[in-house]
Amino acid sequence: MSNQELLLKEIRKSLKEQQSIIDEIAGVLNISYDASHRRVSLKSKFSIEETVMLCNHYSISLDALFSDKKKIIVEKTHSIKSVGDFKSYFEQSAAFLKKYRDKQVNLFYSAKDIPLFYTIGGTLLSKFKLYVWIQLLSKEEKQMHFDHFVPDAQMLEGTSQLKAVYEKVKVTEIWNDTTINSSLQQIFYFFEAGLISYETALLLLDEVRAVVELVDTKTNRDDESFQLYYNELLILNNTVLLSGPEEKSLFVPYNMVGYFITENKETCLESEAFFKHQCYTSKLLQSSGKRDRNIFFNRMHQKIEYYKNKIQSFIKE
Repeated sequence: MSNQELLLKEIRKSLKEQQSIIDEIAGVLNISYDASHRRVSLKSKFSIEETVMLCNHYSISLDALFSDKKKIIVEKTHSIKSVGDFKSYFEQSAAFLKKYRDKQVNLFYSAKDIPLFYTIGGTLLSKFKLYVWIQLLSKEEKQMHFDHFVPDAQMLEGTSQLKAVYEKVKVTEIWNDTTINSSLQQIFYFFEAGLISYETALLLLDEVRAVVELVDTKTNRDDESFQLYYNELLILNNTVLLSGPEEKSLFVPYNMVGYFITENKETCLESEAFFKHQCYTSKLLQSSGKRDRNIFFNRMHQKIEYYKNKIQSFIKE
């Protein structure tokens, strides 16, 4: 089957029985009925521009047009080189996730760091995370003191839309002993560099503690919409998979907040199988007993206390 036949097959799946594929394609491409008929009957070929227009209109992944299973096409989240880029990044991400606002969707998260959804919103910690990303990714002037950093209101709106998706789907998170490490180290780094005050650093540690306590509370609820697994064997990488009854999307990180996105069916199914295998080799904290949960979360609290003492000792010295 040619690529054009594959494309036509995918378009037909999107149409109702009474809809004419010739009329549909003529309307989408703004061409005549005869020109559309020639393309549908394979007497003429779609141009590259026409193929892209049809794929965008019918939400067809270009992966479906390739028979080589070793190659897939990915979309890339908006590149971040300035403060303004963050607004576009969050808008793009929120728009992409809108179709997944459904309890039948399962979100898998391999949490190398505290999952993004806990560190967005209107908290001091969410502001700090945006500050860190800008300091590390932006090419604009650095060394701005945290007290002088004011996030754009529209940027915060985009983060809220992401959080709304997270709260409406079934979530499976995989954590390990290092999940909170980078956030703690970032707080100490910018404190030591003189870019956040002593009081603010301690408040940020309190907010990390609040995230840990929130996750602890969620694991104690009788709620099937959230599952937390503890994995002692693998190094996690912040990969995210959204798996619904009809659609799946895989997000693979390529830098601190940038992701490659693919909806390639085979790749997403392989990733889902790997996530489920990780869960199989991990400890589900909801069912592992109070002692195991306490040990896991006490380790987190001990780390937070260690950094608190480290900051207090720094002042004394």
